[in-house]
Amino acid sequence: MKTARAARLMIVTTLCAGLAACGGTAERASPREPERVTRIQDVLLRSENPSATVGVNKYLWNASLQVLNFLPVQTVDPFTGVIQTGYGTPPGGGRSYRATIQVSDPALDARSLRLSLQGPGGAAVEPGTVRAVEDAILTRARQLRIQDGRL
Repeated sequence: MKTARAARLMIVTTLCAGLAACGGTAERASPREPERVTRIQDVLLRSENPSATVGVNKYLWNASLQVLNFLPVQTVDPFTGVIQTGYGTPPGGGRSYRATIQVSDPALDARSLRLSLQGPGGAAVEPGTVRAVEDAILTRARQLRIQDGRL
């Protein structure tokens, strides 16, 4: 029970830090689209089973947020492992992208990570670019795991 609560606290802290790092301009929702406001309490209370644990790999989750920190985070759901971003341009790049990341398993494995990149207007992104971003996330996740192991 205490470990589940500690895990939730760690995830919420990580999410808050990740969201704080994603500064940007606030956009208002269109009249047809209601604003999405998620409070930390809502995230914590969403789980119906208090002893349920989050089934995502924390290293992949954090690495995804760090590698794609130039993209504004729109929605995060640590319980399903999905991170959705808005459009952003990488440093030194000229094309904007948006991403959907899913961390589907607690294992630190390439099969646990699914990444979808889109260009403006839903344009397809070259598979080599997607592979390069996936490799960067996996490399950063391994680095975070090694750093954590030294504690």
